[in-house]
Amino acid sequence: MDILSDWLSAQLDKDSAEPAYRQLLQLMQQAILTGRLAPGTKLPSSRTLALDLDIARNTVLHVYDQLSAEGYVISSTGSGTYVADTRPDSAAVGLRPPAGANASAEAGSTTAAAACPRGDMSVRGQRLIDEAGVSAKQWGAFMPGVPDVAEFPSRTWSRLQSRLWRSASHDLLTYAPGGGYRPLRRALSDYLRVARSVRCSPDQIIITTGIHQSMDLAVRLLADVGDRAWVEEPCYWGARSVLQSSGLKLAPIPIDDEGLNPGEADLCEPPRIALVTPSHQYPLGMVMSLARRRMLLEYARQHKVWIIEDDYDSEFRYGSRPIASLQGLDNADRVIYVGSLGKMLFPGLRIGYMVVPERLAATFRTGVAELYREGQLMQQAVLAEFIMDGYLTSHVRRMRTLYGERRQLLIDAVTRHFGDALPVMGDEAGLHFVLGLPEHCDDRAVTADALDNGVIVRPLASYYSRTQERKGILTGYACVPHEQIDPAFATLARVIEEHAFTRAPHALRRTA
Repeated sequence: MDILSDWLSAQLDKDSAEPAYRQLLQLMQQAILTGRLAPGTKLPSSRTLALDLDIARNTVLHVYDQLSAEGYVISSTGSGTYVADTRPDSAAVGLRPPAGANASAEAGSTTAAAACPRGDMSVRGQRLIDEAGVSAKQWGAFMPGVPDVAEFPSRTWSRLQSRLWRSASHDLLTYAPGGGYRPLRRALSDYLRVARSVRCSPDQIIITTGIHQSMDLAVRLLADVGDRAWVEEPCYWGARSVLQSSGLKLAPIPIDDEGLNPGEADLCEPPRIALVTPSHQYPLGMVMSLARRRMLLEYARQHKVWIIEDDYDSEFRYGSRPIASLQGLDNADRVIYVGSLGKMLFPGLRIGYMVVPERLAATFRTGVAELYREGQLMQQAVLAEFIMDGYLTSHVRRMRTLYGERRQLLIDAVTRHFGDALPVMGDEAGLHFVLGLPEHCDDRAVTADALDNGVIVRPLASYYSRTQERKGILTGYACVPHEQIDPAFATLARVIEEHAFTRAPHALRRTA
């Protein structure tokens, strides 16, 4: 055996309850991140490594596939698998801003409230209402981001709930303790460790009512009015509203195929908060590369930036295993990980969670109790039983298959109507994809006309805060029964045809 095989063999514990696949994946990741496996190193073939370690070749193949999906390695047919170079380059990304950059930024900043007369609404309140993205309709083809609640195992939930109500103690009927119901925090800790590679203990988990409250709490405790916050461009309008309403100064950072891509000017003015969706960018769907993840974590460490990682629907990934969390790579305790059970179960549940560094856990437990006086302990207790009895895992597995089928049906419908004239973007995971439109199209007008015809989509324009770089509509498939996809898309296609091709300049019109 070579040096790598010797080291891996010494580290693998075949008597451990931890599967060999997970052990080997973590060891390979550790070796790459620490430099034991240098960039450019060629890995042994899957057959050779399996023989050296006396494990199944499929186990090694799965590990190599996951390393490739997360950007640790690069595979080339006929050449082999090599360690990727993901080391942060301090000179290239400008990790140390020039002296005085922060002072000049602060000197030039003014608040809108100082320039506007006081009316019924605050300036930030009026801005929230003017830029609101919430929809009056929350269900139907092709509403993005909505799960199929008709498939939720309500009888199982009802049985668990009835059992708890029959023996309900006073403790379940009062205000929630700071942080939430401890058995639920323990169950979530175990689930997140396995499903999302999150490193945490039950004490680090804070139960909230969802992503919005988690972000609100983090911003209130970690940032002050006027602080700078990075947000992805484009980004989820709800997250942007929460940060903006808290008085933060938003700095939209462009997105490319590797995720968040701050320029030199951005790096010279470190934010207090950076909000990212690294495992499945919302709304465009790309995965943040390992190199960008390491750069962001190193930048956050050097400049004391708090990263809020929104991991909103990464359980639903098609064709590969879910991408590991950014939090799992964080050795400096700068990541606040937030998630929700709404898309996995049903949105009306209104139970979310956040994972905070150990040194902040007591602070956040006090903060959530002081600001929101949380309750819902009975719901939390039911959810804890639901997770511990294995129902969550089996439900997510079943829904991933169902949503994957619906996704493919919708993609097939797009292809039948438009061929390759309209691109499908971000379909590898989640509950929606972006259907691209020609540059001359007004996606807001397409959305309005579609709604008039009984079809719900969202314009990509509403997710940009500056110049819209791409035209498209967010098209959801999760809550649409199989048999309704074709007729509903036929209606949408007629609207798109009118806007994208019938009204198009002659050069852009499709030929029959």
